[in-house]
Amino acid sequence: MEFRIIRKEGRARRGEFDTAHGTVQTPVFMNVGTQAAVKGGVSAEDLEAIDCRVELSNTYHLHLRPGEQVIRDFGGLHGFMKWDRPILTDSGGFQIYSLAKLRKIKEEGVYFSSHLDGRKIFMSPENSIQIQSALGSDIAMAFDECVEIPSPKKYVADSCDRTYRWLVRCRDELERLNSLEGTVNPDQQLFGINQGTVFKDLRIEHMEKIAELDLPGYGIGGLSVGETTEEMYETLDAVLPHAPENKPRYLMGVGTPENIVEGVWRGVDFFDCVMPARNGRHGKLYTRFGTINIKNEKYTGDELPIDEQCGCPVCRRYSRGYLRHLFKAEEVLALRFGVLHNLWYYNHLTEDIRSALERGEFEKWRNEFYSLREAGER
Repeated sequence: MEFRIIRKEGRARRGEFDTAHGTVQTPVFMNVGTQAAVKGGVSAEDLEAIDCRVELSNTYHLHLRPGEQVIRDFGGLHGFMKWDRPILTDSGGFQIYSLAKLRKIKEEGVYFSSHLDGRKIFMSPENSIQIQSALGSDIAMAFDECVEIPSPKKYVADSCDRTYRWLVRCRDELERLNSLEGTVNPDQQLFGINQGTVFKDLRIEHMEKIAELDLPGYGIGGLSVGETTEEMYETLDAVLPHAPENKPRYLMGVGTPENIVEGVWRGVDFFDCVMPARNGRHGKLYTRFGTINIKNEKYTGDELPIDEQCGCPVCRRYSRGYLRHLFKAEEVLALRFGVLHNLWYYNHLTEDIRSALERGEFEKWRNEFYSLREAGER
């Protein structure tokens, strides 16, 4: 398993990352299927049709239901979902962050209450890796603490140190599990996670420390949780030069199309975000010119597709007027169509970026991307 950089333009990278279920072409946007499904009635066949390259599922939610043992009995998530392309599982750390009022963080792990029924749960770095091993994903994320922004620097520094100690425990546990007979995916790979909120010195120190572990890849966590967009970009500018050049970088939970373009510009390879699917379910749809709210009255008799140059299954057949009607009538089909279109847009946004990098024209493409947005809706 390796990461190969095919071409660079400035700090932007066009690469390939090998996994047990195929080679990921980067930069890539991963489609979020939290509970082994993308919300909005999107199936594995649909994901193939809209050119999803990597599916992402949630360790915490799948641990609660149906439980990792159920999924393991299906041969892991690939057998459970009937999906044969790469899968990344997060560690549950961000979900535990979102349960701030229900959790207690200790050196051994985190004690928290289920958001479903209130039952007490303990999760350690070893537990998180054991769950992810049972899920059989291709990429497992290390168990970490996502810290609220703003937070006192002393607390953030202590948290970074603990996250490092947890990372070492994750690495050791995954090595142990991958060596056992009967492991669902013995080629599962671990990505470490860089933390430090917006303290540049802490970010750099933490990245340099986790880079010494020589892991298959590295996530940039703890962003898009309260800081400004400018602060996020400044943090990336500070920390990415200290990330290993020969390993993929994953900006976790980010974001808008502009965030992706700017992330690639700064040297990021992997992205994920619930935003396109969530917005799609509410009628906020992405086009070359920005977003439109398909529920607006002006689309009532509009016979055009969402975007005339879009090749998604929705735009190839249906009009804005029909889609608006589905949303106003509260038909379930509206949600499905909105999600399919938006995920197609994101998947092909990164495809266009890859093509531009291959041509050595990413800067030109980036300028055109912003020019279309400035021009406005068509």
